[in-house]
Amino acid sequence: MVLAMNGYTASKDDLLKRLRRVEGQVRGIARMVEEDKYCIDVLTQVSAATKALESVALSLLGDHLSHCVAEASAEGGAVAEQKIREANDAIARLVRS
Repeated sequence: MVLAMNGYTASKDDLLKRLRRVEGQVRGIARMVEEDKYCIDVLTQVSAATKALESVALSLLGDHLSHCVAEASAEGGAVAEQKIREANDAIARLVRS
């Protein structure tokens, strides 16, 4: 049995590090709310966490395009159409968020 490798496998450690950092940011935001910090300061931190998550999402999308979609496109057929449709849907979700 051959396991398919995800496009982000090579950058997995970096992604996990970045996600842990975002997790810490979100915990910090919760703490700020618990401590009744100034609204604008909380919003500033929410914006920073949002941007950090967007960065992770763009990295994953880039890996998906250069690995999964590129391989499927080389293969052609229904698999390629499916991967391109998935990528388009993912891009649309990112743009709407």
